[in-house]
Amino acid sequence: MNLARAVRVVAKALGIEALYIKVLENEIKGGNVPRHVGVIMDGNRRWASKMGLTFVDGYRQGADRAEQIVRWSVDYGIKVLTLYALSLDNFMKRPREQLNTIFGLMLDKLDKLEREGYIKRYGIRVRAIGRVELLPQELQERFKRLEELTKDNSGFILNIAVAYSGREEIIDAVRKIAAKVSMGEMKPLEITQDVFLKELSTGDHTYPEPDLIIRTSGEMRLSDFMIYQSAYSELVFIDLTWPELRKIDFLRAIRTYMSRKRNFGN
Repeated sequence: MNLARAVRVVAKALGIEALYIKVLENEIKGGNVPRHVGVIMDGNRRWASKMGLTFVDGYRQGADRAEQIVRWSVDYGIKVLTLYALSLDNFMKRPREQLNTIFGLMLDKLDKLEREGYIKRYGIRVRAIGRVELLPQELQERFKRLEELTKDNSGFILNIAVAYSGREEIIDAVRKIAAKVSMGEMKPLEITQDVFLKELSTGDHTYPEPDLIIRTSGEMRLSDFMIYQSAYSELVFIDLTWPELRKIDFLRAIRTYMSRKRNFGN
């Protein structure tokens, strides 16, 4: 049994899980919580297989967890949350049946957040990043409508990375800058890290780079997620599949971040 699961099992068995959550909340309250958190949501199908369920059940449970982590992030003062929902690689390779399930669940969760007034109540700005033009028309239109509806919100930013590739994002930024140089709008020596960052999908954010990146399922890699922006991100890998993640695990990841000294290359 891995450490994350063992901590939860012991806490629950002793009837102190709620108490432990309170302890964690007190530890991070008023502390230096990460302003921008990126989450690589991995392990939906593995969880379903382990539980003897269908892949649809796995994605549904994963979508429920995504909804919860949005709420937890708002509750604990995080300013930006970027969820890696679907890589461009997986978009190109996954069976259409699985993709349709993912897209349908995205629509349902976006509708729920809006219908329940959560987006308006907390001033959430919704953004889709990635090759959005490849998505089904209904999902494209939903993202476009929500982005327009929430563009002036400043309470919290929710980025949903779908059909996303960090490498492609860098190439897109290079093309934009190259076009400006060729048109005489910019000189090559004027290209700086800040200039480049502003051309990326999170470049207009107050906090464009994730302070913390969480990945579930025990894998220890970024898998093409925010490659440029993550240069100095703190990484926390959790040995639980995404559907298994609970508040106690999320809070422990935040506490781990807060316990580290960020050196930014020094």
